[in-house]
Amino acid sequence: MTVASGTCAPAFDEVRTEFERNFTERGELGAAVHITVDGQSVVDMRGGTWAEDTLVHVWSCTKGATALCAHMLAARGELDLNAPVTRYWPKFGAAGKGDVLIRHLLSHQAGLPAVREPLPAGAFYDWQRMVDVLAETEPFWRPGSAHGYHGLTFGFLVGEVVRRITGKPLDEFFATEVADPLGLEFWLRLPADQESRVTPTIPPDLAALPHAMPTMYTAAMADPGSVQGLLLFNNGGYMQPGEADSRAAHESVLGAVGGVTNARGLAGLYRPLSLDGGGLVPPEHLPVMGAVASASSLDAVILAPSRFALGFVKSTDNRHLSGADAEGILLAEDAFGHSGIGGSLGFADPQARMSFGYAMNRQGSGLGINDRGQSLVDAAYRALGYRQVTGGGNWYR
Repeated sequence: MTVASGTCAPAFDEVRTEFERNFTERGELGAAVHITVDGQSVVDMRGGTWAEDTLVHVWSCTKGATALCAHMLAARGELDLNAPVTRYWPKFGAAGKGDVLIRHLLSHQAGLPAVREPLPAGAFYDWQRMVDVLAETEPFWRPGSAHGYHGLTFGFLVGEVVRRITGKPLDEFFATEVADPLGLEFWLRLPADQESRVTPTIPPDLAALPHAMPTMYTAAMADPGSVQGLLLFNNGGYMQPGEADSRAAHESVLGAVGGVTNARGLAGLYRPLSLDGGGLVPPEHLPVMGAVASASSLDAVILAPSRFALGFVKSTDNRHLSGADAEGILLAEDAFGHSGIGGSLGFADPQARMSFGYAMNRQGSGLGINDRGQSLVDAAYRALGYRQVTGGGNWYR
């Protein structure tokens, strides 16, 4: 039985094998993977229920697109990553946030992963309301002193800075400066005429979750007033089952979690960054994008280890943990990108000159990438002659 179709260069046959195994052995339903090396497509495959033009909500992979917009402005000299946020957004300084830096927003150190003010239904679809609420919110910790994943607020925080500098909404800046010039089918506000192409998200098996539920989720259910509880339950209903796939969600700008694309779009986003910046940023800015900016053995929000560059996820080995917390992301150390809850992933590896995109609709139970996505990453690195040190997680050449 044929479970996958598309193209795969002979050197990357192991990627094809692992992609097919995802369907036959790992419960994949619909997915696609796209890989470029030296700017050329070496893998472009899809399988299961997916057609060649299928789109899907990629959740936090969206953060990579939003972060790229900020870095483009920084590379142009329009945004100082070390400046206080108030230089661009004066009202943001309320409630003791005058010393919050732009880099704190990008590295999840701003202390604003949630808001305490009860949000009405649909609040996430009102950009002005959300940025006003965040500007008035007191941080959950002293900014810069700790980091915790700003899973849902990142897009409003970074996106509002982009909007104030450029005079354009985040989705418009991304479209005109990134997606359209690169020919990407990647939207931060999905046009209505593309809606029919979107396959719905299939959540993990709820019956199995009690045995593998991320610690963040158990903390939220134990105390809805905790930062974890506020993140998951005080978002205007956005995290209710099925709501993120609604037309209301897709036509709103959610720069942390709302992007709609596919594997080609994810790999295409990072392709220029695997080629010395590809005209989006100069080569000398790539180390700024890929350097670790915050890391902790206990992320204040997800309650598991995490590592971030300025707006991007870095390789994080959580295999020593149990259940869903064991899901991390194992890349080469030069690589940077972003995963999406349930397992999707896009990243650039400038040293390997590789870009990678994987998107699927059946979510895993963890917050990183699961064995389906990691098997594809591992096969891609092996095809390029990389290896893992015994007992270690990162890939090395």
